[in-house]
Amino acid sequence: MVLVRGLLGDVLRRKRLRQGRTLREVSADARVSLGYLSEVERGQKEASSELLAAICMALDVPLSTIFAEVSQDLAREEALVLAHPSIEPAEVVASAA
Repeated sequence: MVLVRGLLGDVLRRKRLRQGRTLREVSADARVSLGYLSEVERGQKEASSELLAAICMALDVPLSTIFAEVSQDLAREEALVLAHPSIEPAEVVASAA
């Protein structure tokens, strides 16, 4: 099963790393605890719409851009699962790498 919170966390992490920023910098700018932001990036916590808006503002990225990337990643994951129904998504991704 593909978890949207995991895909969302991956997209947020990619955006942050592309900017060369640390968790500490983004958490301070978003006024979110470092630990909580880390858990969101790792897909361990569901982010509220308010939290997502704050993170996006801190990253200077529109929320719609984040959702568009999550949607693309989700479509890719679903296609892999449909192509290999007996394999878990993480296994398909790992074998494709």
